[in-house]
Amino acid sequence: MKAFFIERYGKQNGRIGDVPEPLIGENDVLIEVHGSSINPLDLKIRSGEFKMILPYQMPLILGNDVAGVVLGTGAAVKRFKPGDEVYARAPENRIGTFAHRIAVDETAVALKPARLDMTEAACMPLVALTAWQALVEVARLQKGQKVLIHAGSGGVGTVAIQLARHLGAFVATTTSTANVEWVKALGADVVIDYTQQDFASELRDYDVVLNSLGGDVLEKSLKVLKPGGQLISLSGPPTAQFAQEQGLSWLLGLVMRVLSSRIRRKARKHGVRYSFLFMRADGIQLQKISALIEAGVIKPVIDRIFAFDQIADALHYVEQGRAKGKVAIVIDPESPSP
Repeated sequence: MKAFFIERYGKQNGRIGDVPEPLIGENDVLIEVHGSSINPLDLKIRSGEFKMILPYQMPLILGNDVAGVVLGTGAAVKRFKPGDEVYARAPENRIGTFAHRIAVDETAVALKPARLDMTEAACMPLVALTAWQALVEVARLQKGQKVLIHAGSGGVGTVAIQLARHLGAFVATTTSTANVEWVKALGADVVIDYTQQDFASELRDYDVVLNSLGGDVLEKSLKVLKPGGQLISLSGPPTAQFAQEQGLSWLLGLVMRVLSSRIRRKARKHGVRYSFLFMRADGIQLQKISALIEAGVIKPVIDRIFAFDQIADALHYVEQGRAKGKVAIVIDPESPSP
């Protein structure tokens, strides 16, 4: 079959070529891929940023999101059957959705929301699960609480704003001038134009901050939290707790303890909690998200759509950091690719 893969780490690496068919384990669902999407995580994996945490073997097929049709199932699979339309965030140790077919553990898979087409559905799993795990699982966001969601026009931000509003929170976000009215329409109550305003000077007494930006923004975010608040970061630094959850070596755990010591110390000084979130695949949570999608509470936001043979261009486009929402990949498993 055809797939987009890398043979070594590097920012510009990757090509389409022939790869072996996926092996189907007894708990696996074999999916004919109709759609995928680009995430910043794909760029970080390609460049080797996560090679200490996720020691992939080469060649490595990239891609984390998938929507498609079930072709077959392993002997132990009970929830899915051939012909089902499904979507998933492939588990981190078995990525590879930039391909005509992929085998995914059934625990990561959910039925595709009927109101979404394959392209729309493929844009949801990773970002929606990230928003859910940050706001529902970690923050336990409650009605009436105040949350600041950085980078509101990004893939995670667009979904997190919609989810936070559904949970009854007061939502602030940051974005550039061109996107101010656009993110207000998504449901943000307050929008900080970072080109003209300093969010740390404008906002006070927030319960939760969801950060996906750099270290300067991370530390400044402490200033907007009230005592007892939570700072949740998707971009690091990782903590020793994360290393333990991932089953990493004690040495990596020590490294991560050191890397996060500064922000943890500053958080304690402000009387708030710091958490690093590395989202995980979860089909049950994805089913709950599907219900919100079917109800019209959460809608996908798609910036551009690329064909399978344009994946390299799609990765380059996302790397520029200007996408509003998600960048989708349409994959026709029946058509030949160069």
